[in-house]
Amino acid sequence: MNAQFFLRRITVIIAVLALFVAASCSKPRTPSGKDSNVDYWTCTMHPSVHSKDPGKCPICSMDLVPVLKKRGGEAKPSPAQGQQMNGSDMQGMSGMPSMKEGEMKAGEKPSEFVVPVERQQQIGVRYAKVERKPLHHTIRAVGLTVPDKTRNWQFVSRVDGYIQKLHVTAPGELVEKDAPLLSIYSPDLLTSEREFVELLRMRDEAKTKDARETPQRLIESAKRRLQLWNITEQQIAELEKTRKASDTLTLLSPFRGVVQSVPIEQGKSVKMGDMLVEVADLSVVWVWAEFYENELSMLNVGQKFAVTTKSYPGEKFQGTISVINPFLDETKRTAKVRIDIPNADFKLRPGMYVNAELGMDMGEALTVPVSAVMPTGMRSVVFVDKGEGKLEPRIVQLGAKYGDSYEVQSGLRENEPVVASANFLIDAESKVQGALKEFEGSQKTEETAAPGTKP
Repeated sequence: MNAQFFLRRITVIIAVLALFVAASCSKPRTPSGKDSNVDYWTCTMHPSVHSKDPGKCPICSMDLVPVLKKRGGEAKPSPAQGQQMNGSDMQGMSGMPSMKEGEMKAGEKPSEFVVPVERQQQIGVRYAKVERKPLHHTIRAVGLTVPDKTRNWQFVSRVDGYIQKLHVTAPGELVEKDAPLLSIYSPDLLTSEREFVELLRMRDEAKTKDARETPQRLIESAKRRLQLWNITEQQIAELEKTRKASDTLTLLSPFRGVVQSVPIEQGKSVKMGDMLVEVADLSVVWVWAEFYENELSMLNVGQKFAVTTKSYPGEKFQGTISVINPFLDETKRTAKVRIDIPNADFKLRPGMYVNAELGMDMGEALTVPVSAVMPTGMRSVVFVDKGEGKLEPRIVQLGAKYGDSYEVQSGLRENEPVVASANFLIDAESKVQGALKEFEGSQKTEETAAPGTKP
């Protein structure tokens, strides 16, 4: 029994040892930190991390990868490291030479790479030419339509009395010039008109020139008093002709316009200073538009603006800048600009939102389509077609954007063909080709260092 127990115990120990050996053999072999071919261990995302032993990156917790030694003592990344690189790390292995952001200057020519024409057709590559053409810039803003304050008239009662009749009853009514707005009954008015008529009679009955001078001075004084009561020159002339005093004052519209408000009612009493009716002349309206502070240097009084509104699609109204407010809104960083617009048909109405556009000629310059530029941070890359599938990545210096084009300051020449679509796919092709070349080069180096050994 003791022998059988001992044999069973020995069998269990052997089985456990076999399992440990199988597990250790099943793990993929990785270069050891003590391997003479490994210079150090690093992180593909954080190359500044150097470790003598394998492990995790202290910054992002990714597995560290070995960096193998080259002949001459220089370190190079292992094939495994190259396979784990992301797109930005592989940029140095692509058709564009490895460089830090901003090291390459505009116009410098990285090495060319080849993307077969058939492959370009598959990924939808299109080309455009670098052209010299006129540049146009458009400033746009949203504005609010308001009445012209110099063409807005508020009638205020200048006598005590009663509203005898309203000829306009609601805002929005169109009134012609000299059309009656309302009538006021006032005993004071009757007294003043009787005095005026009596002075006229006295002047006419005077026999001598000296006798007519005193009534004439009094007539001029009475006429000015009637004018202060909103009685027009025509009404005074009619009173002077008929010599019939009236106890009713009829207010007439001073221009063709639109009734803006009628805060009174028929039969109600009014006192001096009470608001009666408001009329706005909309033959000219103001548009207050807001422009950002970086656009103010382009604006000047007298510039012509094209104004459009959704109420009249396809129709443009012409306006002129008359005021540029020098005070900016501290929150929005905008300044208000007043645009005066003729509005003979009263199409533009107060409170209506409009779009204001100013087209500016910015001269002529070398341009490249916006779709041809691939931004990579601190620099911009354009792929120049060299023919037969050859492409050359070019670092360019760009100016301002005008519509669908960039101004080219340096890096390109006129009439050069550039890739105008599928830029990122072309960039990916260059990175893949560069990665494969680097990987094949590292394999050949290893085979040369250890001749006769199998990969």
